[in-house]
Amino acid sequence: MTATLPATAAETVETELLVEGMTCGACAARIERKLRKLDGVQANVNYATGRAAVVHGGTVTVDDLVAAVERAGYRAWQPDPATRDDEAEAAHERDLAALGQQLIACGALAAPVIVLSMVPALQFPLWQWTALGLTTPVVLWGALPIHRAALANLRHAAATMDTLVSLGTLAAFLWSVYAMVFGTAGLPGLTHSFELTLAPADAAGQIYLEVAAGVTTFVLAGRYLEARARRRSGSALRGLLALAATDARVLRDGREHLVPADRLAVGDTFVVRPGEKVATDGVVVDGSCALDTSAITGEPAPADVAPGDDVIGGCVALGGRLVVRATRVGADTQLAQTAALVERAQNGKAAVQRLADRVCGEFVPVVLMLAAATWGFWTGAGAGAATALAAATAVLIVACPCALGLATPTALLVGTGRAAQLGVLVTGPAVLESTRRIDTIVLDKTGTVTTGEMTVTDVVAADGTNVDEVLVVAGALAGTSTHPVAQAVARHAAGSDGRTGPEVRDVVSLDGLGMRGVIDGEEVLLGRLSLLQQRGIPIPDTFAEPLTEAAAKGRTTVAVARADRATAVLVLSDTIRPTSADAIAELRRLGLEPVLLTGDGVGAARAVADTVGITTVLADALPTDKVDHIARLQAEGRVVAMVGDGINDAAALAQADLGIAMGTGTDIAISAADITLVRADLTAAVDAVTISRRTLTVIKANLTWAFGYNILALPVAAAGMLHPMLAGAAMVASSVLVVTNSLRLGGRVRTRGRGAAVRPAPLSHAAGESAPASSGGC
Repeated sequence: MTATLPATAAETVETELLVEGMTCGACAARIERKLRKLDGVQANVNYATGRAAVVHGGTVTVDDLVAAVERAGYRAWQPDPATRDDEAEAAHERDLAALGQQLIACGALAAPVIVLSMVPALQFPLWQWTALGLTTPVVLWGALPIHRAALANLRHAAATMDTLVSLGTLAAFLWSVYAMVFGTAGLPGLTHSFELTLAPADAAGQIYLEVAAGVTTFVLAGRYLEARARRRSGSALRGLLALAATDARVLRDGREHLVPADRLAVGDTFVVRPGEKVATDGVVVDGSCALDTSAITGEPAPADVAPGDDVIGGCVALGGRLVVRATRVGADTQLAQTAALVERAQNGKAAVQRLADRVCGEFVPVVLMLAAATWGFWTGAGAGAATALAAATAVLIVACPCALGLATPTALLVGTGRAAQLGVLVTGPAVLESTRRIDTIVLDKTGTVTTGEMTVTDVVAADGTNVDEVLVVAGALAGTSTHPVAQAVARHAAGSDGRTGPEVRDVVSLDGLGMRGVIDGEEVLLGRLSLLQQRGIPIPDTFAEPLTEAAAKGRTTVAVARADRATAVLVLSDTIRPTSADAIAELRRLGLEPVLLTGDGVGAARAVADTVGITTVLADALPTDKVDHIARLQAEGRVVAMVGDGINDAAALAQADLGIAMGTGTDIAISAADITLVRADLTAAVDAVTISRRTLTVIKANLTWAFGYNILALPVAAAGMLHPMLAGAAMVASSVLVVTNSLRLGGRVRTRGRGAAVRPAPLSHAAGESAPASSGGC
């Protein structure tokens, strides 16, 4: 391996390693301890994913990290970023194939041994020697990886699950050989019956071949099932990565050229045909169609896109041909960012998992001591060496801490992967624990409860004025501006009359007041009433009532004047998302009290709150005021979540106990949040809280079972009330149960999104620049 240049003392580097050879949570805990002994190294080793996330600096290189893992008795390497997922998949497939071969062979050999040992009627003369012949390859070949790992652990003065299984199976096997060669167990006429519990017996006449063969097979079966289940638990992340297109039809000199998608550059123009995937993030240049966005945003309804709309790589065109200009490629695409966030969350550790890892690290030595004490007790009680051996073996086998090591990471794998499929990106495991405690959810208004897109709700024309003519003139002037209010006027005017707007000359922006221009030789003004008042233009009495009503509802008003005469007033308001009221009702059902927090005036805020069912409103809030409001709620003893999307929400998102950013927002807001909602829909916040809480519930259930199983099983085994072979079956069943329980998360959580298709903009935008609310990307 090529050495990596060391980081300077002032900087840190994050390195990911793939690790092979881990068999339980104790292995992960041991590797972590070895890595953390290096200067300035912080490490998280995930048994379920087979990855180690290491933060290091100073003079520590990647080679130093790999050497530390190898000193612990495992294999590690730094994958190529371009092929790391393929490398991890290949390593997993190799392990799975080897386990499958061993399981089939050992199962075929162990089955007759177990049947012969349990059914006296089938025990023909000298059957025990046939059983020995069948058991020997199971213990010496099938369990060879277990024995090798145990020996490696012994050389490093450590003990893991392999140590327990190796000691238990070898003890049962070697005792049987001893009893058959030097005792009476090898004589013709031996009968052997299976009992659930242990009882004093003639030591020289007792054999435990079914224990050696059965436990080895059970352990191999358990590892095989765990490996397959862990592969399923990571299927959501692999599914996200598989969404990426492999090829792109690039337009060059008017012709289509098929090239690998990873060779696309920003600015390239490519074609998307019906049924094909969008190759990378971009903006539609030509064509229109419906896009299937469900796999990325969780929104079930297709999104219609047209020229000027943003699209996300990985979406599928359902009809029509698109020409798209690439705006983001490679690791900058939304799909790549989504996968990176999910993987980062899956590789992290919740506090409950750290506790489980510590227990795993200390558990095995305690079990070894308990097994020795069990041997001593039964021997001292005069039960005989064979009974003492069986009881000690049962203790060794039943206590393997596989379930403890799998309880949390498998639930995290499935939960965070399923959340990503619903358009919810969780930054880390600690976020899941935060959702359990929150009781208040603070909602920004613009862009969160509402779309952030202004629309014209009413046009009041002066006496003797034609509304359509006013709109044509106002729309022509407004169309020259990028201001959100002007754009709303232009959109409304374009939809009201099919005529082409007149030519506008000498356009001047009047900061804070509006704009002016010349149309057909006459001056046209568009802006606040104060602009008309400054120019000495009288306001007709017919405008009084609409203006008063608009002010009471907190709506925006724009006046139009032509040739020094007020011709109309346009009333505008933000559009409430159609799903906001349902989402807020769902949040209440989850036990959360919604609070509307906005920089808008009281009238506008109260009107929106009344519509969606919010009783508590905090209006006229500057960015610093938002932070103060959240801090005050926290001082009252509330645990606060904040949902926002703008730069002015970033500080409040960071102040909140749980920050949730709408994916249509700015980079600053997203980076300050704990959860990002790819779907521009408040129901995604409901999904975020729901799946986070359910994941945490599954983690707790898994840990309760794993701890409870060991607490109950150990004294039962030590008391001689559990046959060693049943102990092996119980240990395997415990691990499989934990993984299976976690897999239920993959299907039980369903999106609560409703209504028409929502068109979220790309996840990432230039710092300080908000995505246009009207963008129609997928």
